Amino acid sequence: MTTIKELELEIEKLKSRNKKVELDKAWETSFSRRLAVALLTYIVITVFFVFANIKNPFINSIVPTLAFFISTFTLKSFKNLWLKNKIIK
Repeated sequence: MTTIKELELEIEKLKSRNKKVELDKAWETSFSRRLAVALLTYIVITVFFVFANIKNPFINSIVPTLAFFISTFTLKSFKNLWLKNKIIK
């Protein structure tokens, strides 16, 4: 039989897990994460363009980086629309 102490411990574990999930979600949706990924995207694309001998790699890397950065904002809108349709069905 489960004791009250065991139930309390289980509740504390669930609260701890929920807090971690909330923090992970906060990071996933944060502007800081978007900026960090955009910066890493710019660096990787620039390095690729340099090795591929593409003209003006530092400037040409801006376009795909901005496209990614803008997509992170529009995807949230599509996600909300998708979730709304999923809830209705």
